[in-house]
Amino acid sequence: MNRRQFMGGAVVAGTAPAAASGVRAARPGLGCGCSPVAASALAAAPRRIRITGAKTFGVTWEEDSDRPYVFIKLETDQGVVGWGEATLEGKAGAVLQTLDDLKEFYIGQDPMRAEHTWQSMYIHAFYRAGPILGSAIAGIDQALWDIRGKVLGQPVYRLLGGPVDPRGVRGYYHARANTPEELAALRESAEELGITAFKSGIPGYYEWIETNARINDAVGRIQMLREGLGDSIDIGVDFHAKTSPTVASIICKEVEPLHLMFVEEPCPPENYKAMARIASRTTTPIATGERLVAHYSTQQLLEDGTVDILQCDINHVGGITALWKVGAMAEASGCYMAPHACEGPIGGIATLHVDAAMPNFLVQEICSGVEPTFKERLWEDWLGFPAMRMVDGYFPLPDKPGLGFDVDEAALGRHPFQGTIPMSRVWHDDGSVAAW
Repeated sequence: MNRRQFMGGAVVAGTAPAAASGVRAARPGLGCGCSPVAASALAAAPRRIRITGAKTFGVTWEEDSDRPYVFIKLETDQGVVGWGEATLEGKAGAVLQTLDDLKEFYIGQDPMRAEHTWQSMYIHAFYRAGPILGSAIAGIDQALWDIRGKVLGQPVYRLLGGPVDPRGVRGYYHARANTPEELAALRESAEELGITAFKSGIPGYYEWIETNARINDAVGRIQMLREGLGDSIDIGVDFHAKTSPTVASIICKEVEPLHLMFVEEPCPPENYKAMARIASRTTTPIATGERLVAHYSTQQLLEDGTVDILQCDINHVGGITALWKVGAMAEASGCYMAPHACEGPIGGIATLHVDAAMPNFLVQEICSGVEPTFKERLWEDWLGFPAMRMVDGYFPLPDKPGLGFDVDEAALGRHPFQGTIPMSRVWHDDGSVAAW
């Protein structure tokens, strides 16, 4: 793949008269003691460009996948459109409905005011966002930034002050290898392709207090990864919150000599005190964050110095606006960024724009292997280029304005939404619910 495949001309919006705002003012006198400021004054201000409509797409790309993609396209009175992704594992139908529920927050609004719109969607919900609202906001926010870049004739990463590295964004693939022989072949492929990092996991699920045999299995798996991939490859190991703080602490301590790039989610991220206990017991770097929503959710982890690396997902944390803020908060706390990306290509590409402008960026995930599969071929069909594929170990940055791609809606239409599929449910041998 050639880096210049992303190139294209700028699209700059005109200055036609603004459309009606569609903003509904807050209603005083409801007996709550509140004094909300009416939105009518904001709505009356002149605008260069307005959002006039939205189209949502539920895309069932694989019948048994728990993450049918959720995309949104925002349309404007100037003909400029923006794309975003709001995919949420196991909750696609709920997010599609939430995108529709939020219409009055963005229809009629100026897409250049991405921060204002983000604040309104998040704060005016009253109840602070969980993953469903966070993912819906993320999709809308990405689309707003896409429009902003197109109006200004610049890729989004340039609006954010990037790129830091002209080679693009360093990334890693998942190590789909389970034997020494497979790992040796993967290492050879990595050397040929310039890949410098992989991520893998640990086998099975773990009780709160585990047996010696089960712990040795996990340690042995990690040791095999290091032996098979060699010393020149950085290795991340995802515990996926399968372990208790006690079990995680033992494993992290045992693998310290292997100098891992990080151990991911040794326990659920909301249990920051437990995460802090693990971190205090090991020199292995600790990473977490894919399940966190909004930049506010990272504050305690950063203030306590609990983690070394944050992995917030642009499709859940709240889009470009929120991920950029997480990066800034992490940078001020001496923490690095390695964002999660295991959904569709639109959110993945949007993440690259933020990565490219963060001084504390480490590495970008993509839930793919070295060899493209059916999924990657679909992405190329939809976007017209091999999206989220590395060149010499780096994801290329687009030259087109906005997020840097067009979407073939007819191609998306060949994969209609077939409903939500729940995420996996797992149990321990005694029938109790297992975490993952």
